[in-house]
Amino acid sequence: MSKYLITGATGGLGSSAVAHLSKDVDTSEIAVLVRDASSEKAKAYEAKGYELRVADYDNSDKLEAAFKDIEILYFVSASDIPSREPQHKNVVTAAKNAGVKHVVYTSAGRKDESQDSPVAAVMDAHIKTEKWLQESGMAYTILRHNLYAEVVPMFLGEKEALLNSKTVFLPTGEGKTAFASRDELAEAGALVLKNHQAHENKIFTLDGLEAVAFTKIASILTEVTGEEISYVSPDVDTFKTTMASYGVPEGAIGMMLSFSLGIAQGEFNSEENDLEKLLGRKPQDLKSFLQEVYG
Repeated sequence: MSKYLITGATGGLGSSAVAHLSKDVDTSEIAVLVRDASSEKAKAYEAKGYELRVADYDNSDKLEAAFKDIEILYFVSASDIPSREPQHKNVVTAAKNAGVKHVVYTSAGRKDESQDSPVAAVMDAHIKTEKWLQESGMAYTILRHNLYAEVVPMFLGEKEALLNSKTVFLPTGEGKTAFASRDELAEAGALVLKNHQAHENKIFTLDGLEAVAFTKIASILTEVTGEEISYVSPDVDTFKTTMASYGVPEGAIGMMLSFSLGIAQGEFNSEENDLEKLLGRKPQDLKSFLQEVYG
């Protein structure tokens, strides 16, 4: 009988959490939530001995069935931001109805919880989900992730594109972010799952080793690539028109802009050491991460 259930198991964070948890927990105790049991990733899990539970966040009845007999749920936040709030409500309700004892939720770090925040559209569902869990009667652990280190190459493009432009072009001003690698955030989540009783009803702020501005990131990239990489922080309109001229979709521009303005405002300028405490070591520094991507 599976004791743990990992949602988002075919995605980057969830699959890493499964891998890390499996180092200390037998696969027979781990179930994975998938939307399609016939997918290649689902079949690969099944072949390794993991139990498949099939459901998606839009169907509360299927979620409740998938959560049956599960003790500890690793709840990866939904990627579909416009649908995130009702989907998360479904997950919390289904978990409670199914008798889940402990929910470990991957939330997001922030400072400004008002509607004036540039990232309010992203954070609103996180804020509500945390509240629902705290009021649910289930034990909970909330993991407030800082931005993934993987966001940097997502914003800047692949090595070839960066070396072509030789420019970091983002309206982040001098704002700093303590980027953390997705794999280490997943590892921390797995450690919380394994020792869940010690972490009941706690909130952890999971920041990377150091909060850095994109001015420093540009200088790191100069060192890593051997090419002079400059940093330009344009105004909002210039950023929008420039990105549009390169064919970047409007939705992607909006998302990059929201996070860039959030960075500029200091939303992610946090250097709590909860991640280091959970891992039992210092997290990976951004320079070594960027070396792996752009070196």
